[in-house]
Amino acid sequence: MLTGLNNSIAKRVLPFVTMIFFTASFVGAAQNNATKTGAWSGVLVTSACNADEAFNESPECFKNVPGAKVALYDDTNRLMYSLEPQDKVTGHLGDTVTVRGTLDEDTIQVASTEPMSIGLAVGQKAPNFSARDEFGHLQTLETLKGPNGTVLLFFRSADW
Repeated sequence: MLTGLNNSIAKRVLPFVTMIFFTASFVGAAQNNATKTGAWSGVLVTSACNADEAFNESPECFKNVPGAKVALYDDTNRLMYSLEPQDKVTGHLGDTVTVRGTLDEDTIQVASTEPMSIGLAVGQKAPNFSARDEFGHLQTLETLKGPNGTVLLFFRSADW
């Protein structure tokens, strides 16, 4: 009797569970394809180049190729983005930039571009921070400061 009851419940509940799963999948897919406003940074390469070539800094990625467009290669995520309109990026092949605009699938509708800046300028004061070192000790700007100042170096591993 218990098995019959479980089958009866399953027959009534299964269509609802299936509908909820299908709806959640559809909504998730729709959200992934939604346009997104923001900023993306990377290097401007030719669209004739693929992400692997751009990652390996192939010289071919920085050459003008007839019929190819300028694209943005984001080395943090290893993604290539198409850029439109091209007039905002033409002539900047090889430049490291931040592109502001709207992302739709893999195309950024470019609102503006600016040279990408990384870190602080020489002589600029670092903001207060705290982070744990390799031994688990809390370090701050003050605990690291030496008599002649402080040099901070952050190294991004090549295999991230």
